[in-house]
Amino acid sequence: MASEQDLAEDKRENGSDAVGEKKEYVERKRWVLFGLPFTFTKYTVTNEVITINDGLLNTKENDCYLYKVQDVELQVSLGERIFGLGTVACYTGDNTHPQLFLTHIRNAREIKNFILRAAEEARRQRRTLNTLNINASDIDEDDL
Repeated sequence: MASEQDLAEDKRENGSDAVGEKKEYVERKRWVLFGLPFTFTKYTVTNEVITINDGLLNTKENDCYLYKVQDVELQVSLGERIFGLGTVACYTGDNTHPQLFLTHIRNAREIKNFILRAAEEARRQRRTLNTLNINASDIDEDDL
């Protein structure tokens, strides 16, 4: 008989985890060498927001709502692959940080998939539309 852990793992692999449930990932930026968390950067990903806390004495906190995430990319270098790490790149419509990088984290693929599903659900809940900026302000009326 399959245990609860096996069933939960199967759901994650198949992508059938419910996005509606409250879920939170908290990861620390790690050194690529041995994957040790000796940095002062913490990433928190919830159903609504991505938060990056950085620094020890002078701290900086950056938030981005998930409905603003347009695309997510997983980047894995050879060193990251050896130590089971990855970098998740989020391309957003946020003005302060159009690109967010969750650098050298464990469970990178799982977090990337969660962000994709949660971002789509957040857009549906807010009834927003994801569009691209094509610099239409450069077009003159004579060109139409």
